[in-house]
Amino acid sequence: MLQAALHSGAAHRRSVFEAFARRLPDGRGYGVVGGTGRLLEGLEHFRFGPDELNFLATNEIVNDETLAWLADFKFSGDIYGYAEGELYFPSSPILTIESTFAEACILETYVLSVLNHDSAIASAASRMITAAGARPCIEMGSRRTHEESAVAASRAAVIAGFHSTSNLECGLRYGVLTQGTAAHSFTLLHDSEEAAFRAQIGSMGAGTTLLVDTYDVEAAVRKAVAIAGTSLGGVRLDSGDLLAQARDVRALLDSLGNTNTRITVTSDLDEFAIAALAAAPVDSYGVGTSLVTGSGAPTASMVYKLVSREDDNGEFVSVAKAAKNKASVGGRKYAVRRLNARGIATSEAVGIGHRPAGDGNDRPLLEQFVKDGEVLPGWTGPEGVVRATARHTASMAEMPGAAKRLQRGEPVIPTEYEHETATV
Repeated sequence: MLQAALHSGAAHRRSVFEAFARRLPDGRGYGVVGGTGRLLEGLEHFRFGPDELNFLATNEIVNDETLAWLADFKFSGDIYGYAEGELYFPSSPILTIESTFAEACILETYVLSVLNHDSAIASAASRMITAAGARPCIEMGSRRTHEESAVAASRAAVIAGFHSTSNLECGLRYGVLTQGTAAHSFTLLHDSEEAAFRAQIGSMGAGTTLLVDTYDVEAAVRKAVAIAGTSLGGVRLDSGDLLAQARDVRALLDSLGNTNTRITVTSDLDEFAIAALAAAPVDSYGVGTSLVTGSGAPTASMVYKLVSREDDNGEFVSVAKAAKNKASVGGRKYAVRRLNARGIATSEAVGIGHRPAGDGNDRPLLEQFVKDGEVLPGWTGPEGVVRATARHTASMAEMPGAAKRLQRGEPVIPTEYEHETATV
C-alpha cells in the first residue's frame, strides 16, 4: 500500500485513522483498553535500520523509492485516544492517528497487535477482579504464553486490578509488585516434604507461603505449622476440590492456632471459578492460563480504518468501508461518557466531526498521547501503569451494577452516534 501510494502521490495526504472494536466478545458487557503505554514506548523507537532495509531490498519486497522513504521514517503526527485502563464499548474510538497516509499505514499492524493483545488480557483481568471482590489476585501466567507476551500480559493484568505478578521482568520494567511461591518440583527435590519446608522457611522466613498438596494436604499443613509455628505466612492449594480443601485447611489451621496463616488457591482459575470460590475461606487467587489467553477471548477484535482524508483540494472528506457486515462509520470521532446526576454512566456518545453536545455531567474520553511526533509525558513506563490502574478503578466505579455480572449479556451502556444535526 505504501509503495503504491507513493507512486500515485496520495501517500502524503493528511489522513485520520481510527482503531475500534465493532463488537465486544460474545456475552461481554465491556472491554478495557490495554497496551497504550507499550504502544507509545515502541513508537519512540519505531525505525527502519540497515538490517530491515537490507532485508527489504535483498528480497525485492519494495522498490528504491519506498526504501528511501522508510530510511527516513519517524512518525511526525498526532495520536489521541482513550486513556489506558478506560472501559470501551462497540465502536468506541479507542485510538485516533492523524498524520500522512504513509505514516499511519506503516503503523497499522503494530497498533493492532499491541491493542488487541493487551486489551484482551486487561478485559479478562477486570472480570476476574470483579469476581474476586476484595481478595487480591496474583498474575502467574508467564509459562503459558510467549516470553514477551508474558510481560505484556502481566502489565495489562496489573492495570485491571491484579495485586501483583510472578513475572520479574514486568517488575523490572514497570515497577509493579512481584510475588511467587515454590513449585512441586522443589518439594520433590528433597528427601522429605519436611526437609523441603525447613529449607524454604530457613531461607525465606516463616512468612513464606508453602505448597501443601504435593502429597497429603492435612499432613503437609501439620508439618508446616510444626516447623513455622503460628508465624507461618501462608499455604497454597493447587489441585483437587479447592472449595472443600480450603474449608478443611482453614479449619485445621485455626485449630492449630494459625488463624492468621493465609490460604492461596491456584489451578486453572478463571472468573467463573473465582466466583464459585466466593464462599470459601480463601485469601488470594493465583491466575495463569485463563488470564494470559483472555479467558476465552484472546483478541479484542479491534480494527484500524481510514475514516477521513484530504481530497485533491486539500479539504478533509469522510470515508468509510461499506462491505456487508463490516461497514465502518466515516469521519473524525469525538467521545464523551454520559453520566447521570449520581455519576453513573448511561451511554457512550460519539460525535462525528464534532464534540457531542451535552451537559456538565459528560466526561470527555479522548486524551492526547503524541503531538507532532513526540510522545507526551505521563503515559509510559511505571508512571503510565500507575495512571492506567487509577483510570480503570475510576471507570469501573461509574458503571451501573450490570458491569459486575459475569453472565452473558449486552454491553453495559449503549454507544450513540451524534451527527451535526441529529442523533442516530
